Formats: sequence, C-alpha cells, structure tokens
Amino acid sequence: MKPKKMLTSLVIILICTISYADAQEKPQLDVPYVPTRPNVVDGMLRMANLKKGDVLYDLGCGDGRIVVAAAKQYGVTAVGFDIDPERIAEANANAKTAGVSDLVKFVNANLFNTDLSKASVITMYLLPSVNMQLRPKILALKPGTRIVSHAFDMGDWKPEKTENVDGSIIYFWTVPGKK
Repeated sequence: MKPKKMLTSLVIILICTISYADAQEKPQLDVPYVPTRPNVVDGMLRMANLKKGDVLYDLGCGDGRIVVAAAKQYGVTAVGFDIDPERIAEANANAKTAGVSDLVKFVNANLFNTDLSKASVITMYLLPSVNMQLRPKILALKPGTRIVSHAFDMGDWKPEKTENVDGSIIYFWTVPGKK
C-alpha cells in the first residue's frame, strides 16, 4: 500500500473510532431539554396537592427545578430521573445551592427501566409519544398515585383536571384502583 493511501486509511479509521466512541458516551435523548418556567413549576406542584409524606418523582428532571421546588416549598422527598449526566450534575448543583440536598436525589437513568413504585406523585414534561410509552407503567402504579404532566396528555386517558398557566396546559390524573 502506498504511504499516502495508508495515511488516508488510518485517518478514516481514526475518525470512525472517535465518532463511535463519542456516540457511545452521549445518551440517546427521547426528549429535548426544555426548562419548565417557574410559574408552571408552581402550578404543577399546586395541582399535585403535595403533602407531608409524599414522595415525588420527576421524570426527565433536567436541571432539577421541579424536584428542588417540591423539597424547598413543600418539604417532601423528591427524586429526579434523567438520561443526560450533564443535567444530573446541574440538578445536584442546584439542589446544593437551594439547601435541599438532604431531601432530594437525582438519578442518571432511562425512564423505561426505572422502578417508579415508591412515588406517590409523578411529574413530567415529556413528549406525547413518551407519555404513551410510559402510560402502561404509570397505570400499574399503586392506586391513588398522582400524575401531573406539563403540556402533553395521555391519549384517551382523560385528565381529571387541566389548568392553563400563562399559555401552558397542565394535566392531572390519579392512578385508578385495580379492576
């Protein structure tokens, strides 16, 4: 093989190796990160009717703003799940700044492989397709678990309440009893 052709082949192999390694390090995101506005966070937490002893799980927690607000404003234990390690690091920093690190936890995880059974309240700002994929898992939760979604519904599972907060719709459901 000629030196120039060999060098070209090595460069191509190196580029492919770097691209593969880079792709392996970055998580596959099902939902783009779009922060929930503070007034919508407040509306979601009000709608969830948080009370002492509740455990809130925020699915796709991003920078942790819902989890931090739930702990700070209502004193509840809260856990945020996100597939992006950068968001988890940001969420932990935000919890520390807010002084609620003792009440919150952030987990780098895929929502579809996450045990949600300890939650009494679930909040989320996901896409309709992701909500629909999670719906069977949510409906299998303990009856009475409260679900609050920003912007997107759950298909034909009709919400018990909806609220418009400055142009953002918030949906509320309660997991029904088993039939």
